[in-house]
Amino acid sequence: MKVDRRTMMLGGVAAFASASAVAQRTAKPTEWYRDAIVIDGLGGIGDASGPNGELRLSDSTWAEMRQTGLTAVRDTLLPVGNHADSWEQFSKKLDEYQRLLLANPDRLKLVDKAADITACKRDGKLGIILGTQDTAMVGPALDRLTEMKKRGVRCVQLTYNLANLSGDGSIEPRNAGLTNLGRDTIRRIEAEKLLLDFAHGGARTIEEGIAFARRPLTISHTGARAIADHPRNVSDAAIRGVADKGGVIGVYFMPYLAKDMHASGSTLLDHIDHVAKVAGEDHVAIGSDGGVLPVTIDAKAIEFARKDYEQRHAAGIAAPGEGPDVFPLVRDYNSIDKLERLGSDLIKRGWTTTRVEKLLGRNLLRLYGEVWG
Repeated sequence: MKVDRRTMMLGGVAAFASASAVAQRTAKPTEWYRDAIVIDGLGGIGDASGPNGELRLSDSTWAEMRQTGLTAVRDTLLPVGNHADSWEQFSKKLDEYQRLLLANPDRLKLVDKAADITACKRDGKLGIILGTQDTAMVGPALDRLTEMKKRGVRCVQLTYNLANLSGDGSIEPRNAGLTNLGRDTIRRIEAEKLLLDFAHGGARTIEEGIAFARRPLTISHTGARAIADHPRNVSDAAIRGVADKGGVIGVYFMPYLAKDMHASGSTLLDHIDHVAKVAGEDHVAIGSDGGVLPVTIDAKAIEFARKDYEQRHAAGIAAPGEGPDVFPLVRDYNSIDKLERLGSDLIKRGWTTTRVEKLLGRNLLRLYGEVWG
């Protein structure tokens, strides 16, 4: 499978995971994890083992994906940012993803409703939830949201890091919040029963958007600003606001969790604990913002990271703290069993298995069911 622009523009580095370099599981999954519904609320898939242009997942990559224990993942259809041909780029990416799904009917399943995720667990498939990380491709043509839904999109993020016609993103200096079009866009997203996402939003955009929303929503991949004051992280007020409307906050495995941009496993657990304390255990999830498979950090990956940063910086979408030597991951959980280890480490902190299962999938499954109907 060819690595697409999501890898380059959004910092996903799954393309560097290879069958020869990624450590395999050394033990069978624990009983609680084997039986759990596990959902990454914002991630991505890639296949470094297959030749470019090959849509069929290689057997080695598929075997590794099965070892992760993941039931479903939300993947992103580009572009992000303001482009003259955003809708055309988006339509092309959607066409490409649909061809990928057609080439892997025994392995991948497009998620239309929450029950499809339960079916994936039963059938041993990986559920694919399609979403956007911007509405720049929609702009004022709100009927495009209807078309997106018809073609399988289920989640729509209002802004990326910069401003678009709907509102300001997290690094837009003016922090002006929602526009009138943004409010109309939220109305239409909710009318279409799509999941509204405020990840990457500016602080005021998120505040105003939560207040304006009438249905459960998400901030799919973020951290707690109370721990690390970074524009990609969100305030306790935003966390409570999402929870109060029945929504879910997803915590990412990203360097923004730490002030020095080198987040440890303990720091990640601290953010999860904090969000669970503020929002309640029914309103916290995982949105890793990374690939399904771990990253082999070698010379190729280091060069890729440098080029990725240079492109993001040139496009004006790099967040504070990003740099050529900053990998978009938490190295302590850069393993094929990262989600099971994360759950086990939380259990060591006093979490019950029921609470961990909510974090790893049950909360998102509930949210999807309520929103999509």
